[in-house]
Formats: sequence, C-alpha cells, structure tokens
Amino acid sequence: MSTGLYPICDAPAAQRHPIAVLATTILASSLAFVDGSVVNVALAAIGRNLHAEAAGLQWVVNAYLLPLSALLLLGGAAGDHFGRRRVLLAGTALFAGASLGCALSSGLSALLASRLLQGVGAAMLVPNSLAILGQSFSGEAKGRAIGIWAAAAAALGAVGPVIGGWLVDLGSWRAIFLLNLPLAAGALGLAWRFLPQDRETGNQPLDVYGGVLATLGLAALTWALTVGSGPHGWSLNSRMCAVIAVGVLVWFIVVEGRRGDRAMMPLALFASKSLIGLTLLTLFLYGALGTLFVLLPYLLIQSAAYTGTAAGSALLPLPVVLFLCSPVAGRIAGQMGARLPLAIGSFIVAAGFLLAFRIDAGANYWTEVLPMLLVIAVGLSAAVAPLTTAVLISVDAQHTGSASGLNNAVARTGGLVGTALIGVVLAAQGRELLRAFHLAMGIGAMVCVAASLCALALLQPRPAVGRT
Repeated sequence: MSTGLYPICDAPAAQRHPIAVLATTILASSLAFVDGSVVNVALAAIGRNLHAEAAGLQWVVNAYLLPLSALLLLGGAAGDHFGRRRVLLAGTALFAGASLGCALSSGLSALLASRLLQGVGAAMLVPNSLAILGQSFSGEAKGRAIGIWAAAAAALGAVGPVIGGWLVDLGSWRAIFLLNLPLAAGALGLAWRFLPQDRETGNQPLDVYGGVLATLGLAALTWALTVGSGPHGWSLNSRMCAVIAVGVLVWFIVVEGRRGDRAMMPLALFASKSLIGLTLLTLFLYGALGTLFVLLPYLLIQSAAYTGTAAGSALLPLPVVLFLCSPVAGRIAGQMGARLPLAIGSFIVAAGFLLAFRIDAGANYWTEVLPMLLVIAVGLSAAVAPLTTAVLISVDAQHTGSASGLNNAVARTGGLVGTALIGVVLAAQGRELLRAFHLAMGIGAMVCVAASLCALALLQPRPAVGRT
C-alpha cells in the first residue's frame, strides 16, 4: 500500500482504508485530550459567570476526571465484551451530547452533571480507540500508527488551551465545549463508514460491581479532599467522608482480589515490585502536574492579568520540548534501563517546581515562567517514554494490556487528587493568591522527589524482562 500502514487481518474496512481508520481513532480520542486541558484556562471566566466558589471550580475539573479515572479500565473491558466499534460510537455520541449540555448549562449544577457525562464518554472512547488501532494494524505499521496517534493526541492537547483561551477572550467560555461538536461529528461519521465491524464478542461478564465501588470510593475521597482543602478546613463531615472513602476503596480491593483475572484491576499485577513503584511514581508525578496545569493559567489570568490566549499559550513549551527530547530519552532508557531516567527526570521536574518561587505578581513570562516550564519539560522528557516502556515490561505478556490501562487510570487519578487539594489556592486573591501558589508549588516539588525515590527504591537497576 502506498500509505505504508499495513492492516492486519480480516477487517476489510481497515485493509482498504488504513488512513481513515487512523484518522477516526485520532479524532475520537482528541475529544478527551482536548477537553482535559482546555477547561483550565476558562476556570476564571466560569467562576465569574456562574458565581462559583473555589470548591465549585475544583469540581468543574474533577467532575470530568472522576469517571475517567474510575471507569477507564471498565471502558476497555466493555469494548472487549460488546464490541470496540460499538462502544467507541456510543462513547463519542455521549461525549458530544454532554458537551452540548455543558455549553447550554444555566448554572453550576447543570455544568457539573454534563462534565460527569463527558468523563463517562471519555472512559468509553479512549481505551477503545487505541484498541481498534491494535486490532487494525500489525508489525511495524502498528507501531507507526500508535506513534502517530500519540503525537496527534499530544499536539491537540497542547493546542487546546490556546484555542480555549482565544474563545474565552472572544467573550464566552461556552464556546470551548461547542468546539467538541464538529470533532465528534467527524469521528462518528468516519467510524460508521470506515471502522471494521465488531467481531464476535466475549462472554466474560463485566466487572460492573468493581467499577461502581471504584467510582463511589474516588468520589467520596475527592469530595472530602475538596472540602478539607478549602478555606474552612476539615469539618466533621469531611473527615467522616474520608473514612467512608477509604472503607469503600478497601472493599474494592477485596472484591477485585476475589474476581482474579476477571477483575477490572487484577491484583496479580501487583506481584511485580517494579509495577508498584511505577504506579506510585505515576500517581505522585501526575498529581503534581495536574495541580500545575490548573493553577498556572489561573494565576496568570487572575494575578498577572494575562489574557486567556496568553495563559493557554504559556504552556506550549512543554509539549514542544517533550516532542523533541522524548525519543532521545527512550533510546537512553533502552540502553540503561528505566530506573535512572525515571529517578533523574522526576528530580528535575521537582527542581522546575521550585523555580516557581521566582514568579511574582507581574509574572514576567520570559524571565520567570518560561525557565520553570523548560526545566519541568526536560525532566518530563526524561521520564515519559521510559515510564511507558517500563510499565509494559514489568508484568508478563498476559497482563500488559491491564498494566497499561491501570497506569493510564492512575495518572488521571493523580490529577484528580491533586486538583481536589488546591481549594485554598483558588479561594485566595491578591498577594495571598501568589503565596498560596508558591506553597502549592513547593508541595509539588516534594511530591516529585517522592516519585524519584520510588523509582530508586522499587525499580530494577537493569531493564526488566517480562515474566513468561
């Protein structure tokens, strides 16, 4: 084929139209990646328009991250059970409808409900878009297709805040949700026309009970952390909710243990000490980054009077440096193993967080904001590619899909928990906002150091060999 992408199989549509299949999965997954970043630059405008306090703004982010974190693994299993094409179409349609609901929301409660449905849709379409690529291409073509998918996702996630800021500057935060509608329409049209029909599905029942427990436990924990981190501190209700959350999550682990390999999170994965270390590293690193991606644009807009476009553009050096440096880091990790690149990379990210203390009320971009972002980007470049590889080789071949899905879910959970803890920053104003931002960045640096220590303590010093 002239495209250079050679599909596998008995999927005639994928054989005839490989580029269309690739474009479909990119468009569908771009909904989740764009929406995961574009809302951050609109938080200040949403707060003013809907009269939302700090806790409400936290939930604008977390109402989306919560179902995405809790249901990501279940969404992939649903594709295996009901058919990946079918679940992708349903998830994309749900995401589109929820995006329209966000744009038409008359108040904060309606917006949060629509954001929750967006998260459910994203949990359905993200794992199945990648799974469809896996079943449609083979050999080198599969690696090439997944690489294009990942690069496009990163690019769209980077451009999202810029476009979102521009739309907010034009006068309405609601337009950032309407942006999803043409993307969803294109994905639905291409999926209906070009994706291969679903093969015979499996008979293994879905772990719905596990999905419900994970969602309830994370929801209770998020609510407790959101209230506890707010200006009123830890009330009796928030402490009780935290205890309930821990109990539900412990019961979730018990249930998953009883289900064995039929669980959405097989506990057999954690027989690997390396995977435990990688899971903790992911939780810490992405938790710190989640707070950065919410707080930095918010600070620039509220304290330094940046426009939405300028605040969204401020983060662009991160994906650019990642794009340029990650392949080099991947090659180095292939030669020396993932342990040192992950440890050093996380430590460099911590140093970048400490540079945030140089940011003052004026937040000069070139001398204060950019140096911090460049150092963080270099550290992330050293960690991201080795992390993906290390996860896949830390378990046996039977569990690579589950391990990858788990790591993705843990990354979202890190952002969820991080956002739940920043209420005191979002509630502050003036000089107090700057001081609270500095405190959050200092805590972020310590969390990244903890991620580095997890890599040093729990990962093997040499490239691990997957067990057979």
